[in-house]
Amino acid sequence: MQLKDILDPSCVKLPLESATKSQAITELLDLLAENGKIKDYDAVLRAIQQREAIRSTGVGQGFAIPHGKTPTVDRILMAIGKLDEPIDFDSIDGQPVTVIVLLISPLDQTGPHIQALARVSRLMTDKQIRDRIWQSRSSQELYDLIVQNYHESS
Repeated sequence: MQLKDILDPSCVKLPLESATKSQAITELLDLLAENGKIKDYDAVLRAIQQREAIRSTGVGQGFAIPHGKTPTVDRILMAIGKLDEPIDFDSIDGQPVTVIVLLISPLDQTGPHIQALARVSRLMTDKQIRDRIWQSRSSQELYDLIVQNYHESS
């Protein structure tokens, strides 16, 4: 699986306008809905909220990967946003979040779901890529960076 297969350029937003964790999740979910990627908005939101209630998906170093699984989607979907002003996301390192990657998968795709999470995490662990992500100034630049560096890091 390649990240470009689950991330559409229209589902990358820079800057996100949210001021809270729940607003950021909703803003990214709205992006998926506006681009015709999801049919049952409420079910997808519930899946993400249920996962977030178990443990925060603020993974540290300024990144969060809210995610969930639901039978209301037929393939893995991703939306990415970058905030101008970091927000509290209850991150494991206690630091605020600037980049949020929303991932939603069908119930029967556990392996691909975990693989997508691992691919995103791998990008975030590379300091040079992280710095370039933080420095990105447009949605297209951020999309290109994510897709390009998937190939370099896979």
